[in-house]
Amino acid sequence: MAMFARRALMGFGCGVLLSSGVVFAQSDPETAPWEGHLPRNLTNAEKQLLLTQPLQATDVPTPPPTGPVVCPGEYADMDGVLLSWNGSSSWLTIVREMAKNITTIGNAKAYVVVPSSASLTAATNSITSSGANMALVEFIVAPTNTIWIRDYGPRYAYEGDCRIIVDHTYNRPRPSDNLIPKAFGQYKGHEVYELDLIHGGGNYHLNSATNSFATQLIVNENPGKTPSQIQQIWHDYQNVNTTITGAFPTNIDATQHIDMWMQIIGDQKVIINDYPLASGQAHDVIADQVASDLANAGWTVTRLPAFNSGGTHYTYANVCIVNDLLLVPMYTISQATSQYNAEALAGWQAAMPNKTIVQVNCQAIVTAAGVMHCICMHVPKHLGGVNPTAYLKTVNDGSFVPGESVLVDFISDDDVGVTEIDIRLSTDGGQTFPYLLASGVDPTTDYQWTVDRLPTAQGKLRIVARDAVGNEGFDDSDNTFTIDGCYVDCDGNGSLNVFDYICFGNAYANAQPYADCDASGSFNVFDYICFGNAYVAGCP
Repeated sequence: MAMFARRALMGFGCGVLLSSGVVFAQSDPETAPWEGHLPRNLTNAEKQLLLTQPLQATDVPTPPPTGPVVCPGEYADMDGVLLSWNGSSSWLTIVREMAKNITTIGNAKAYVVVPSSASLTAATNSITSSGANMALVEFIVAPTNTIWIRDYGPRYAYEGDCRIIVDHTYNRPRPSDNLIPKAFGQYKGHEVYELDLIHGGGNYHLNSATNSFATQLIVNENPGKTPSQIQQIWHDYQNVNTTITGAFPTNIDATQHIDMWMQIIGDQKVIINDYPLASGQAHDVIADQVASDLANAGWTVTRLPAFNSGGTHYTYANVCIVNDLLLVPMYTISQATSQYNAEALAGWQAAMPNKTIVQVNCQAIVTAAGVMHCICMHVPKHLGGVNPTAYLKTVNDGSFVPGESVLVDFISDDDVGVTEIDIRLSTDGGQTFPYLLASGVDPTTDYQWTVDRLPTAQGKLRIVARDAVGNEGFDDSDNTFTIDGCYVDCDGNGSLNVFDYICFGNAYANAQPYADCDASGSFNVFDYICFGNAYVAGCP
């Protein structure tokens, strides 16, 4: 009975466990022509590179989840937020401020990706001195190219009651960044599904009620796909219905990402920018149209001021919501300090009166085409509390013969980490699960089951997930399956004779589930008596 490593976790080696974090293997050496602290948008050097080496989405996408799938909005309960320790000291000051507030007011974890072991010490010292709750800070040492983890980081959903990651190809030629979702999936033990899309995660917003939004940029970045094909991919993997809006002109917003002018704050509540200094211009018209469409659809729409100055898009919609915390940007240029900082704060206070709002000075980073939403990625809460959860993808139906090899595919989740999986069999439609097929299975593997000679028309499997302190959770087959054959024909030769007794004795000696004839969960003389009675009764 063999076990197979999941594709999502292959090809990204795990190094040693440090006292403060995990080290992941280095990616291939980079040869891209850039230096310094990269902005959110493409640099000129990157644009030149893409002329000869265009980005390619994965040509081997992972089959979509079997479901049920739910994508939580950012206003849902969160376990934590991913941050990237990368960039200038002024940028890292913002990251440090975010980590402090996330782990204190937000009562959530700050998962901080640091690009090298050398930077781990600096990040630890800086975040500690900020007053963060270090019990809620976890460091992951993995190479990165940039701070913009919203665009390349893991997009989370739930499959069943387990968290999963839906990953795209990052729309920048930044190879180390593009590997972070797999690295984090390995770190958390979460399944990673690969989408056949080139994308930047900031060009995406959703609520918890299957509505999502992206700008026309997603179509431009995937010229081989129609808008409906792109929408179908997101529906297949995330169970969402996506509206594609107009994209701002690049001279207004170099990224064309929707998170620079929209933030969803409830199932039917949204923040959308207004541009009082650019009334009637293309970007103002796009924002007004989306605001009108959503208001007509029954949404509560709050408009916040935004403006452009000196080639920079100043937005107050690009925020970080974490549980009871709301981090809102403020700026130091005169237009902001004289009016808009206060006006935006008042708008947020009215829109989310139950949040603790903290303004963070983002002047240093907004000129690089992004603010706080752009440098964080949300990790939703585990649904089982202290208990693990599991989702059995297969086996859910079918008909099998003894000796057949059948893939048992499952995922699991926990607030700390699942350490092992047990697999049990029911032959009475799930009333009892007396047969232990496997124990101590690695939770990051699938299991290949050699079907036991336990004939039934009411078969079900149960996956039992267990954590390090013994907490358990489970999931059962959705439907029954059939195991064909005659129980007492132990050797499967089609006739009953002494060799079936010998076969049973060998199974008993090896404590195989088949030998637990009376389904008591233990092996004793009563199993021999049970087998003898069944032998006398013969095969149907």
